[in-house]
Amino acid sequence: MVKNVFKGKWNQLKGTIKETWGKLDDDVIMEIDGNYDVLIGKLQELYGVTKEEAESEVAEFLKKA
Repeated sequence: MVKNVFKGKWNQLKGTIKETWGKLDDDVIMEIDGNYDVLIGKLQELYGVTKEEAESEVAEFLKKA
């Protein structure tokens, strides 16, 4: 469910995602291109969090979006 919401709102969310997670630069945003799993992987890689932590952060972000 979260993946579908994320993909469907990608164009609306990508600017706010960059503001929320500043390490996600334009190149990374283009690479993610609405793919939830890629976002989770990039958050793990760039912020050193677990998959569960990244998923929790994204879920909270989507509740506010």
